[in-house]
Amino acid sequence: VSVIETNIDDANPQILGYTMERLLESGALDVTLTPIFMKKNRPGTMLTVIASPGDQEALAQLILSETSTLGLRIYSAQRRVLAREITEVATEHGNVRIKHTASGAFAPEYDDCRRIARETALPLKEIIAAANLAYQKTNR
Repeated sequence: VSVIETNIDDANPQILGYTMERLLESGALDVTLTPIFMKKNRPGTMLTVIASPGDQEALAQLILSETSTLGLRIYSAQRRVLAREITEVATEHGNVRIKHTASGAFAPEYDDCRRIARETALPLKEIIAAANLAYQKTNR
């Protein structure tokens, strides 16, 4: 993968949030915003993007156009991911997709849980707990 980073100390947080959304919509594999202290003890944000090498240039240009940064660090990195499968489980509130691995790790799909929480007006944490319980019951 390609890692694209920059440190920004003069950006409106709304701009950074919008930039993060645009990067993910444009194919970034992951985007993080990390609070940092820069020279002269100025608070700032490190923007880090993990990208497929083929998307590197387009994502770098997006960062340069959407933020106030004057430069980027770009380097190659190795990435390892576990193979995942998706299983759908039924909860009392609706169906939720669960990502799971052969090693036993699993997690409910956030977007499904978020949608159900909004539709039912229940707390998100209750929907996540119901999805976890449903998966555990069907995979013992």
